[in-house]
Amino acid sequence: MSASTSRPAVVASISYRDPIPAMRWLELAFGFETTTLITDPQGRIAYAEMAYLDAPFGVMNEWESEDLLGQAKVRSPASTEGAITGFFRVSVPDLDAHHERARAAGARITQAPKDQFYGERTYRALDLEGHLWNFTQPVERLTSREVAQRGDLTIRKAPEETA
Repeated sequence: MSASTSRPAVVASISYRDPIPAMRWLELAFGFETTTLITDPQGRIAYAEMAYLDAPFGVMNEWESEDLLGQAKVRSPASTEGAITGFFRVSVPDLDAHHERARAAGARITQAPKDQFYGERTYRALDLEGHLWNFTQPVERLTSREVAQRGDLTIRKAPEETA
């Protein structure tokens, strides 16, 4: 959270061709909550936010501008032949139950639930427009050194850890 407010310092946003039905699906499939939905007279989103366990993220229409926010073009993977430029990582309390809920709602599961070398159980899914979601549940607490050893990785920088 930022020092001056109870809001996080960073809130990422995700774009959809058809964001309002996408938000309804995200509620059904992933258990997200719509916390803000403001529309213009044509029913398009002016501002929308969803949250999961008090972690907010913005939801927006596709758009492009030469002047509103500088030169920008915002698209859903549904408009880019499925190209994904990032993904959300979401920690859930019961990964296997969450996976079943998402699968039943029509999420395309790209990786079934699996224990990872870094101490988390994960599954990955695409939503209706092709955004990639990585769901995790911690299963054991590991230090950066232990993760690096298990994954045959080299630590370049890691937070201070106490034994």
